[in-house]
Amino acid sequence: MNAPLQLAARTQRIEPFHVMELQKRAFALEKAGRSIIHMTIGEPDFTAPPPVLEALAAALDEARSQYTPALGLPSLRAAIADFYGTRFGVSVDPGQIVITAGASGALLLTIAALVNPGEEVLMPDPCYPCNRHFVAAFEGRARLIPAGPDERFQLSAAMVRQHWGAATRAVLVASPSNPTGTSIAFSELASLVGVVRAQGGFAIVDEIYQLLSYDSPPRTALELVSPDSHDIIVLNSFSKYFHMTGWRLGWLVAPPPLVPVLEKLAQNLFICASALAQHAALACFTPECLAIYEQRKEEFRRRRDYLVPALEGLGFEIPVPPDGAFYIYVDCSRFSPDSSTFADALLEEAGVAVVPGHDFGDNQPQRWLRLSYATSLPKLEEAVRRIERFLGARALGPAAREAGRHGGH
Repeated sequence: MNAPLQLAARTQRIEPFHVMELQKRAFALEKAGRSIIHMTIGEPDFTAPPPVLEALAAALDEARSQYTPALGLPSLRAAIADFYGTRFGVSVDPGQIVITAGASGALLLTIAALVNPGEEVLMPDPCYPCNRHFVAAFEGRARLIPAGPDERFQLSAAMVRQHWGAATRAVLVASPSNPTGTSIAFSELASLVGVVRAQGGFAIVDEIYQLLSYDSPPRTALELVSPDSHDIIVLNSFSKYFHMTGWRLGWLVAPPPLVPVLEKLAQNLFICASALAQHAALACFTPECLAIYEQRKEEFRRRRDYLVPALEGLGFEIPVPPDGAFYIYVDCSRFSPDSSTFADALLEEAGVAVVPGHDFGDNQPQRWLRLSYATSLPKLEEAVRRIERFLGARALGPAAREAGRHGGH
């Protein structure tokens, strides 16, 4: 008889990524013939624009698929540095840029380099679930600080000051945020960095949705870097604004003393990011591509401006309207005491897939739903019609609910 499989204890501290499990259920229903509108995962319905695909084809034709340096193609690192200069007026040395296997790879390298076993990383609750699991994978501890509507679901300088302890090593924030689509005011971010700096820690700023900011010009935490400071790490990705989700390509901007350590880790853990994706990504920064991305950003804005009032018109509360990304954090407590039960019923009866708050932390998760508007406006309009019928059926009773279920076919 075989001995039972002995797993590392750290695996017990890493929970399933529930949104992906829900997505599997939605796809299974779709395969069985149901019509499903997907408002779950944060994946733009846009894909890489033609110039990027042409650059990929050229790289294939030229067989440019060999390993790149662990830190990434020098030409891509230089293009990103130039982009920071032209878009934000920030001078960044290309030597500070590390090309990674998505923003996930960037965060894994950062946590591996900075966080010792038992040390804490402060994060807002709610936040992207994988962030805390990255910390757990390296034996650190993610400490979730409840952040509600009054704080725009974000950490403030005062909250960081209050919760910083002897074991705290870093703060991880995202602006705009997943799951809420809310940003930290730049003045507040500057104050937060000041608190972290005074404590001798690190500020890790996730900016993967930074260029999807709708109500004010985007800014970068790199504006807060001073010549004698080595305490800000910025993460970014080609997945969201650049619409290259499955290409698994991202980057981080690190203080110069940290780069050799990140290079050593990257050499061992990843060797390099996808060579073909890197060659193709050079086209992202051409004027032609940037114009396409800005047009698509305006389409995301249009979807947000439709969906927020439409949901409010159905009776949902949205205490902090999103100003970026493509998510809306919706209070469903008027309709159900448990968002997971509500989301399950909405999927089964109405054919609309949304994410309950339980993925994102412990701060009243039963109250919240995350809806992604990274899908077409006609689909969002149909989703609203289905939700309206679903709510009406629930008000009328079981027979109407069964009828509503068939309306999602």
